[in-house]
Amino acid sequence: MQNAQELHSNSIIFDGLVIAKWNRALFEDMHRGGLTAANCTVSVWDGFQATVNNIVEFNQFFQNDSDLIIPVTKTSDIARAKELGKTGIILGFQNANAFEDQIGYVEIFKKLGVGIVQMAYNTQNLVGTGCYERDGGLSGFGREIVAEMNRVGMMCDLSHVGPQTSIEVIEASTKPVCYSHCLPLGLKEHPRNKSDEELKFIADRNGFIGITMFAPFLKKGIDSTVDDYVEAIDYVIDLVGEDCVGIGTDFTQGHDQTFFDMLTHDKGYARRLTNFGKIVNPLGIRTLGEFPNLTATMLKHDWSEQKIRKVMGENWVNVLKDVWGE
Repeated sequence: MQNAQELHSNSIIFDGLVIAKWNRALFEDMHRGGLTAANCTVSVWDGFQATVNNIVEFNQFFQNDSDLIIPVTKTSDIARAKELGKTGIILGFQNANAFEDQIGYVEIFKKLGVGIVQMAYNTQNLVGTGCYERDGGLSGFGREIVAEMNRVGMMCDLSHVGPQTSIEVIEASTKPVCYSHCLPLGLKEHPRNKSDEELKFIADRNGFIGITMFAPFLKKGIDSTVDDYVEAIDYVIDLVGEDCVGIGTDFTQGHDQTFFDMLTHDKGYARRLTNFGKIVNPLGIRTLGEFPNLTATMLKHDWSEQKIRKVMGENWVNVLKDVWGE
């Protein structure tokens, strides 16, 4: 049995959702935490033009911080990031809003490096419905968006999506889809958490479940620790097995309260949907630099090396290869 530090350093460490404040200090902390790759949000409420501008900004990071990060558009890039000791960045959306009403924009964003797109963020868009309102399901336009995402190799994410829209995306997609960052309703009642039935439904249809540590959704809220996070991961594994579960922290590192105010309002500014209150990550993994503590805690909870390697990154790589085709 390897010690925790060795196991962490020679495993693929993949985070299925980071929405931090992007800057060099953040990338340095990713490096400190041994993060191999991450799905990094570049669009939530933004339309086409604003999202392109965000990608332009990230391309500048790829140039200026090339000693720390590299772009990821295929799974071999993740292996390359590991070899180089850098963090691979997948550009991702938390809303299909940037597609506007143009199916052709899907392929454009794929060519710009976008690999994962959430179908809706909390409320209604042209594709379907978020988790904070009455769910009308997947629209006709949405079905065509799912088909186009399947065709170009872009993963459908359902984390903030309503239950009926989620079911219809899972059934419509010919490729695996994911909850990139969610928690089980069985541990805490919350509109963003997924029921046992929802978790089993996606897993039974080759889907993927990334587990978040966002404090308001955890059983103990802001009093949670890294042990509580591992407990939540184990809860889902007990339901669906260890081959379709991974990490999706939802790290918001570096953001201030105005950012959370934006996220809790429809379209970032309109009606209030929810109120998170104080946001504090679980004790022991409050920054990306503390990622090795997660591996150590899994070992402490008697996880096998194989289980740790799968959940910390290998499972994500396998499902992305299935979706991306390379």
